[in-house]
Amino acid sequence: MNLFQNKSQIKDLDETERLAAMRLFRTENIGPITYYQLIERYGSAGEALTQLPELAKRGGRKKPLTPPSEKEIEREYKALLKLGGQIITVQDKAYPLALTATEDAPPVLSVIGNVSLLNKSCVAIVGARNASINGCKFARKIAHELGARGQTITSGLARGIDTAAHEGSIDTGTIAVVASGIDVVYPEENQKLYEEIAEKGLIIAENKLGAKPYTSAFPRRNRIVSGISKGIIVVEATRRSGSLITARMAGEQGRDVYAVPGSPFDPRAAGPNYLIREGATLVRNADDVMEILMDFSGNSLREPPTAVINFIPHLQEVQNKDNEEAPEIRQEKILSHLSFTPISVDELLRACHLTISALQTTLLELELAGRVKRMPGNRISLLVEE
Repeated sequence: MNLFQNKSQIKDLDETERLAAMRLFRTENIGPITYYQLIERYGSAGEALTQLPELAKRGGRKKPLTPPSEKEIEREYKALLKLGGQIITVQDKAYPLALTATEDAPPVLSVIGNVSLLNKSCVAIVGARNASINGCKFARKIAHELGARGQTITSGLARGIDTAAHEGSIDTGTIAVVASGIDVVYPEENQKLYEEIAEKGLIIAENKLGAKPYTSAFPRRNRIVSGISKGIIVVEATRRSGSLITARMAGEQGRDVYAVPGSPFDPRAAGPNYLIREGATLVRNADDVMEILMDFSGNSLREPPTAVINFIPHLQEVQNKDNEEAPEIRQEKILSHLSFTPISVDELLRACHLTISALQTTLLELELAGRVKRMPGNRISLLVEE
């Protein structure tokens, strides 16, 4: 079974399965990679939900793994619809093709606005929150110029460069990816801009309705900003800023990275200048971007994230020797080779001398039990207990 098929063959989920997908993805210890594994293994979110308690128990979880209740998810879903929004899953036609090429594409998104923008040609513009007047003017100008050339501008709705980028592209097409729930405006000063984007553009959130922004949510938001875009432009940023993390993510995702040079005396120019030194394209205007913009149109096949390919168990490879060792022995064997420093699953496979099927099954149980953590790049580590 493949989650991603020829676009003409994709059928949107019905409401029952859409709600089940929400429940599954909102469950503790289930990130994107685990979600894809469960769908591959059990065929649907509904069936996967019925298997969670036993899987987590086999992994050594002491308290039951309980998904959000159906009523809780229905309340969130109806509240989103009331706001004029909708839920888009990775199995829907409207899901952005470019994002499926990333390793940990979020399987469930809340959206408000013009959904057709998701599969338009997008360019991200990011930068400092405490941006200079000139930096904001440049971001606003290049966003407008790129928008006039058919590019949808994506950013994170933060103050500074993000705000200017959205303002410059509000009439040509802009997408704001938020780190909170889709109904929470952050920063509050962007309330009016948020409302304009909801009316003319598109707002995206991975977190559930009502969720407040938290520290680790911002890098997760940034991977979506870069993931739906063909390239990313960094206007102003310090060397340690979130914008450079976004640029790194974009490079890892195979996107073009562009940077606007600045004075070496301005700390906000240190980030872009560093990126240029490391090989990013120097940007003076929209022409510099349009000349080399890569094509992520994905016209032929809807390809799954690398994580899906790497982590899917070989379901037809049902071998009796998988069951020769007790689950507890397999778990201890795997855990003994892990630490808090991530290693590749391939390394773990070689060290444990298990079949792929046995390893993947046991890792899934351990992850649902909250004992190990999967990361992009086909890596695994012990989970730090809080």
